[in-house]
Order: sequence, then structure tokens, then C-alpha cells
Amino acid sequence: MKKTNNTGFTLIELLVVIAIIALLSSVTMASLAKARQKSRDAKRIADITAIRTALEMYYSDHNGYPNPGWGWKGECSAWGGLAANNVIPGLVPTYLADMPSAPTMNTVANTDCYLYLSNGVDYAFIDYNSGDTNYLSQPTIIDPSRDGGTDVCLIDGPTSWSWKVSSQGGRCW
Repeated sequence: MKKTNNTGFTLIELLVVIAIIALLSSVTMASLAKARQKSRDAKRIADITAIRTALEMYYSDHNGYPNPGWGWKGECSAWGGLAANNVIPGLVPTYLADMPSAPTMNTVANTDCYLYLSNGVDYAFIDYNSGDTNYLSQPTIIDPSRDGGTDVCLIDGPTSWSWKVSSQGGRCW
């Protein structure tokens, strides 16, 4: 009698290999999600820093900050639904090539919006309610009026849902 060699894989072996691949891919996807979030946060921080620098250069040239009229201004519908380059008048293209937009902005739901407020003498610029940002990772730019504390001028709360840069007089807005 002749013996045949079966060189294929059994169903159990294939299922084990598939399970291992699924486990590795889920770990990889979780790591990629964290990396994407860090990337979005890095973009927001870079945007906020660039805008603060541009506003200070504008102030140096004009002895005041751009004044779009009182009220928060932004691309999101609840704050004017402005075109990006019109959020802070006079900043683009002289001080910034283009006005950045928040990486996960939803203009209809009014989430992850960059907002600007100024009276010409002072200003405040915030990254409003992105939902996926670790705001506590940047304690120097936490918005005290949105940190859950009792004092809108001091960082005294347990959480935060906005980053903010402002002139001295705009820190309590």
C-alpha cells in the first residue's frame, strides 16, 4: 500500500494563523489611531502658535489687533460661517500665507472650530471643542474659561475642552 503525504494546512492551523494576523492588525490599528490623534494635536498647536505670532506682528505694525467687530468669528456656521481667510481680517496674506483650519472641523455641527474675538486692543483665539484632543497635554495654552473651574481667568478646573492664546486683556473672554 502506498502512503500519500498531505502537505497542506489543516483547518485549525489556518484559523490560528488568521487569529494571530487579526490580533496583530488590531494592535497596529490602535497604534495608528493614537498617532493620527497626536498628528492632529501637533497641527493644532502649530496653527495656534503661527496665528499668535502673526497677530503679534500685526499688532507691531498697526498698534492694535484686527477687529472684526465684537463676537466670536470662525468658519463654523454658529460663528459666522466665514471663509478661512476672512476669520481674522487683515492677517492673510501679509502675516500668514493662508489661515489654517482645524484638522477635524465640522462647520455644520460647530465642532473643532478655530474662533477669534477682538476689540482691537486685545484678542483671544481658541480651538473650540474638537472632542478628540488631549487638551491637558499643553498646559500653557489651556483655556481657563473652558476648564470646568469657577474662575474664567485662572486655570483652576479638572478638565478642559479648548486651547487658547490671547493678549493679556483677552485672557478672561
